[in-house]
Amino acid sequence: MNIELHDIPIRDVFDGYVDNDEDGVVGFGGKLNIRPAYQREFVYDGKQRDEVINTVRKGFPLNIMYWAKSEDGSFELLDGQQRTVSICRYLAGAFSINEKYFHSLPDDLKEQILDYELHIYIVEGTPSEKLEWFRIVNIAGEKLTDQELLNSQYTGPWLVDAKRYFSKTGCPAYQIGSDYLVGTPIRQDYLETALSWISEGKIEDYMSAHHHVDDVTELWDYFMDVIGWLQGVFLVYRREMKGLDWGRLYREHRGDDLDPENIEKVVSSLFRDEEIRKKAGIFEYVLSGDERCLNLRRFSDADKATLYERQQGICPLCGEHFEITQMHADHISPWSAGGKTEIGNGQMLCAECNLRKSNG
Repeated sequence: MNIELHDIPIRDVFDGYVDNDEDGVVGFGGKLNIRPAYQREFVYDGKQRDEVINTVRKGFPLNIMYWAKSEDGSFELLDGQQRTVSICRYLAGAFSINEKYFHSLPDDLKEQILDYELHIYIVEGTPSEKLEWFRIVNIAGEKLTDQELLNSQYTGPWLVDAKRYFSKTGCPAYQIGSDYLVGTPIRQDYLETALSWISEGKIEDYMSAHHHVDDVTELWDYFMDVIGWLQGVFLVYRREMKGLDWGRLYREHRGDDLDPENIEKVVSSLFRDEEIRKKAGIFEYVLSGDERCLNLRRFSDADKATLYERQQGICPLCGEHFEITQMHADHISPWSAGGKTEIGNGQMLCAECNLRKSNG
């Protein structure tokens, strides 16, 4: 692999700049692919973007950028997309700095900006060498997420179609699933979630198997199936539904005989139950019956001390004496039978008796 440092004026990079959104961003006389398929959308906020321009206007150095040279003489931007797009958008009149657009600056300031030289390492090598270098230089600025790094390995028609559905602001996945997913489409969070759902967490295996598939029909249909199922099962939306592992719950319970209207009555009742500390766990609980999802209230250390003294250290089930550290607080009447976490419903059991009761 060959790596050479070049100082390239901004005017040359901006030459031929075109932003076609989904169809890509180019510059450097049309020879530089500023946003390869594996790169993220523009994610700099206004302050970060403005700082790039202020750095250039003051003549201060920007961090090194990296381009990869292709066999046909074109270039692909490996690292520095956010800075490059910030500069090109400013020159194209997309935003102003201190209420001054580039076109409204005095000619000498314009020339100063256009003459500013970007320090760019140009890398030549095999695709695998360039991608490995890309991972190495991804150590500063807006670091790539795990999904973005995977995108860098599996570029092609499938990924282009996937980004159309899952990776654009206001994309179809956002429109139907934003109430249930966390993160943002442009940081590939939605794509990562959908892939995790369909692959049961084996995202790279799935992307490798579908690398050369023309479209993402299978993934999109599965995503819609999950969303449609959960909306059909849980008739009322609650904010605690956001970010749950709906893909797993769909796999485990899509064949269950469920009564949505009865489920809503149970969910509503559980949300009013003060014994439940993890409200987000209610949805999985009504599907699985696993109380561990609820993080039920426990007796405090003060409650345990009171119960221990009341029993004088005697386990009421086996009649033996134990130190408090050898005993566990237990609900005499369990939560499932209406028992509350209060002194009158508590007792201290030795570890063996507590286990026996729990398994009984």
